Amino acid sequence: MAAESTPLALPVLPLDDEVVLPGMVVPLDLSDSEVRAAVEAAQAAARDEPGKPRVLLVPRVDGTYAGTGVLGTVEQVGRLADGDPGALIRGRGRVRIGAGTTGPGAALWVEGTRIDESVPEPLPGHVSELVKEYKALATAWLRKRGAWQVVDRVQAIEDVSALADNSGYSPFLTTEQKVALLETTDPVARLKLATQQLRDHLAEQDVAETIAKDVQEGVDKQQREFLLRRQLEAVRKELRELNGDQEGEESDDYRARVEAADLPEKVREAALKEVDKLERSSDQSPEGSWIRTWLDTVLEMPWNERTEDAYDIQGAQAVLDAEHAGLQDVKERITEYLAVRKRRSDRGLGVVGGRRGGAVLALVGPPGVGKTSLGESVAHAMGRKFVRVALGGVRDEAEIRGHRRTYVGALPGRIVRAIKEAGSMNPVVLLDEIDKVGSDFRGDPAAALLEVLDPAQNHTFRDHYLEVELDLSDVVFLATANVLEAIPEALLDRMELVRLDGYTEDEKVVIARDHLLPRQLERAGLQADEVTIEEGALRKLAGEYTREAGVRTLERSVARLLRKIAARHELGERELPFTVTEGDLRDLIGRPHHVPESAQEPAERRTAVPGVATGLAVTGAGGDVLYVEASLADPETGAAGLTLTGQLGDVMKESAQIALSFLRSHGAELELPVADLKDRGVHIHFPAGAVPKDGPSAGITMTTALASLLSGRLVRTDVAMTGEVSLTGRVLPIGGVKQKLLAAHRAGVTTVIIPKRNEPDLDDVPAEVLEKLDVHAVTDVRQVLELALSPATNGAAPEVPVAA
Repeated sequence: MAAESTPLALPVLPLDDEVVLPGMVVPLDLSDSEVRAAVEAAQAAARDEPGKPRVLLVPRVDGTYAGTGVLGTVEQVGRLADGDPGALIRGRGRVRIGAGTTGPGAALWVEGTRIDESVPEPLPGHVSELVKEYKALATAWLRKRGAWQVVDRVQAIEDVSALADNSGYSPFLTTEQKVALLETTDPVARLKLATQQLRDHLAEQDVAETIAKDVQEGVDKQQREFLLRRQLEAVRKELRELNGDQEGEESDDYRARVEAADLPEKVREAALKEVDKLERSSDQSPEGSWIRTWLDTVLEMPWNERTEDAYDIQGAQAVLDAEHAGLQDVKERITEYLAVRKRRSDRGLGVVGGRRGGAVLALVGPPGVGKTSLGESVAHAMGRKFVRVALGGVRDEAEIRGHRRTYVGALPGRIVRAIKEAGSMNPVVLLDEIDKVGSDFRGDPAAALLEVLDPAQNHTFRDHYLEVELDLSDVVFLATANVLEAIPEALLDRMELVRLDGYTEDEKVVIARDHLLPRQLERAGLQADEVTIEEGALRKLAGEYTREAGVRTLERSVARLLRKIAARHELGERELPFTVTEGDLRDLIGRPHHVPESAQEPAERRTAVPGVATGLAVTGAGGDVLYVEASLADPETGAAGLTLTGQLGDVMKESAQIALSFLRSHGAELELPVADLKDRGVHIHFPAGAVPKDGPSAGITMTTALASLLSGRLVRTDVAMTGEVSLTGRVLPIGGVKQKLLAAHRAGVTTVIIPKRNEPDLDDVPAEVLEKLDVHAVTDVRQVLELALSPATNGAAPEVPVAA
């Protein structure tokens, strides 16, 4: 502990916001009145005492004196470096300030007691470690400042008190910190405080140096990058001047490009905001490349580009008729659309409520009927651009709405890309295979199409990538599908449905003659005058070599026929020109694959035995004939009950149960031996067992097959039927009448039985088909059996076939 000694009377030399510690030598300006008064008082008192004049150096902070001062001796009085009078004063030791007293001169005199700051020798171990730590810290700080001479002086100090007071020279200490050192009288505690202050300062200095280093490195990198980019721009400019290209600079100036572009107001505002971000961002920032790609996409969009519709209604009708045979429903719908557009344009009603007069049509039909090619014809007839968007197999919602810009490789959706590819805001967009759209963890694209195909919403469509409103209300959307049931109900509700149920044989002949044959002649390298195919040969190709709703297989058959002729001509086996007749077909492309049931020999026909009936069905490829076979098991070997085969669905299985139950309950009325149904197993089979089948429309067909089996009466060869049956024998309506009648016509059937309530659907069937079919509309199964079953032979007991 520090001890106190005899009181002293000393003049006070106040130090404003300054602190002098023992051991320090400081120059003071004598032009200050208080400093001069204290020095003169000390000099006056020193005349009567030996030694140098003494003053009491007391810190004065905000007008308040500290409780501890420093005894200082006036070493010299003279001139400072600037020429002003000054005094050099050395701090000797701490003095505790007491009461005021009197003395010579104008200075304030106080009594003070000298504080003993000695430390007993030898130093304790922890004090020695403290001394070493302080010297090490002080040395590190001094070396950073380059004060190598001071390092030796600090290392030479051994006194604990003097070592602690030496920190008074530190410029980083605040006045409050120096006052704390002054008032800490215990040398060890004071050295701890000085060590802590020095340690904190070095830590702050290390952080500041790290930050300064990082900043400097960043600045150096930016300056280097700036310099290199300036050099690169200069090199590019020289290259452009050499090549005579003056557009390079404009392509890099996005602001100028945006301001010069013809953009809608909201799109322009969004683009300028992105340009501001681009100018603020670093060239190496990934956000910069995203913004540039986005700006390029926006600037490439045809925001205000529109093609003028061709309002020549008769000309448009002629184009559609020339490019597609049949398909009257679609042609009429496009003609109606153009007529309404023309009238609206004539009356100044082009835009109503922000919406234009677009259209959304769904073309549903089997493959090969011309749904996709019809889109090009529609665009041609309207004078618009055409874009095809393939949706088959699309499972990602972002394919429709686009990706967010933050994703790597983000792109706008297919709708936006289609508009950009078309180069106008009112193209004809064909959404091909919309029924093949799927969904998984990435979302449901069909749900994203709801807004695109809604005429009440698509004038404000927002793509996730663009994030600006895009007006799709003037676009004509044509969606194609094979299966109507695969389209979501909400999506189908937004589209106008147009069914393409397939072509008649006459239409196929016209299509083959006017469209398929010229195209395949060109592909085979033949001239129109070198090969001629008679209409009879084309009809046989359509009727016996192919059986389909569309014309794809027919076109392949024509192509195969022409390839055979070209090959035989090159081999020298046939001379050109050549005319193909019906008799030449078998020699060129082999036998027919589809012979009508009615044209076969009686023993070869499917219905040559009891228990076989001909039904009609609808598949994804259009209508088709469907045979039903029934047999009874031997009562001794077969188990009773109903067996169904042919990969049937639940609805069709239930129809078989209904047919069997009806015959059991009404067998006596129909004069059928229903006793055989109780003890013998009934087996109903639908050929083409690998093909799944379902639906209620085979009800009367199964009933007829079972009735034929029990009665032994054959089903007429030329009769096909479709209709649902009830337990009371009522014939209920079904769907797909047009497709089924076209299939019956293709198969050579001449008599068709349909439900009475489906009779209005006959209006959709082509007249040339109805002329060749004898259609019977029935309400009861009894009418079906009367029409379909052949008359009984001389009242002989029927011979019921037994299953093997």
